[in-house]
Amino acid sequence: MKYKIPIYNLYYEWWKNIDKFIFSLIILLFLIGLFFSLVSTSLIVSDKLNTNDYSFFFKHLIFIFLGIIVIFIFSSINHEKLYKFSSFIFLISIIFLMLVPVMGVEVKGSKRWIDIYLLPRFQPIELVKPFLIIFVSIILSSQKYINIYIKYLFSFLITLCVALLLAVQPDIGQTLLVFFSWSILIFTSGINIIFLTILFLSLIFIFLYLVFFVSKFEYIKNRLVSFFDSETGTHNFQPDKAIESIISGGFFGKGIGEGTLKNRVPEAHTDYIISVISEEFGVIAIILILLLFLIFIYSVFKKVYFENDEKIKLILVGCVSLILMQAMIHIGVNIRLFPTTGMTLPFISYGGSSIISISILSGIILNLTKRKIF
Repeated sequence: MKYKIPIYNLYYEWWKNIDKFIFSLIILLFLIGLFFSLVSTSLIVSDKLNTNDYSFFFKHLIFIFLGIIVIFIFSSINHEKLYKFSSFIFLISIIFLMLVPVMGVEVKGSKRWIDIYLLPRFQPIELVKPFLIIFVSIILSSQKYINIYIKYLFSFLITLCVALLLAVQPDIGQTLLVFFSWSILIFTSGINIIFLTILFLSLIFIFLYLVFFVSKFEYIKNRLVSFFDSETGTHNFQPDKAIESIISGGFFGKGIGEGTLKNRVPEAHTDYIISVISEEFGVIAIILILLLFLIFIYSVFKKVYFENDEKIKLILVGCVSLILMQAMIHIGVNIRLFPTTGMTLPFISYGGSSIISISILSGIILNLTKRKIF
């Protein structure tokens, strides 16, 4: 009995101090993802094909349970422990990312996953992203170096290291996402806009050089050509089917299980989940999901506005911007606004690595938006 009291007290203190509205939004988004995993990729399809295969749903459910545990852990520890713990995990995750080219699992020409004995297959970059935000924020808010440009340089070198490891895989979508996240952090920290513009132009020049003059990145050039020239492009099958599904779904959708995209496009339950939802439940469902994302982001930014700690401000802005950008890229790809990148929709898409990553981000957000105790 004496062991249960501290656990209960820990839970009570946690529940009393967290922002319950933000927590409710996180759980609601996870439940929406679980619902669509059931009705769009498991239940109806299994009944029609008489397979009784609900593997997607049960795996999704298990990862959400694990995600909730992760949220509780990261939102419970105090700030100093969170920073130290995050820095340690960041270094470990970088080691995993370095192992991908050596012992990674190749899928469709890219090595992005790692399969270690006794551990399920996972994507190391999904572990790197949340802790990169914290690590860079710690550097930018550090009092050790007065010169802000030294901080920018150090944070850039760390980000560049991650980007190069991603480029080797290759994974250009995550590479751009990492650079965008870093750019938002240094912009929030107060960088000179002229310096930032020059930096962006330099990065664009480097990107174009790699795409058009380095053979390893020729697939990116092909995707860009396909995106801008849909008549002659060879990488338009998935985007074309996705936009067709959104159009055919109309405003209210075809109905539960009546969509065909999930059977025609590989990985529709991850990279094209927004099209699957739109086809079966209509554009109205997408509008409601986007509204939930906007409310979530607004709620976090409202907390940032009243926060005085520079480090907490940077971490919160970085975390919520990462979620926002990933959601924008996912939706942009589905409506042919962007070339295909293979980006999941936070909270909603199926995928263990993605769910754990977004759970870590959610735990960090809940931790840093907790009610202050003086």
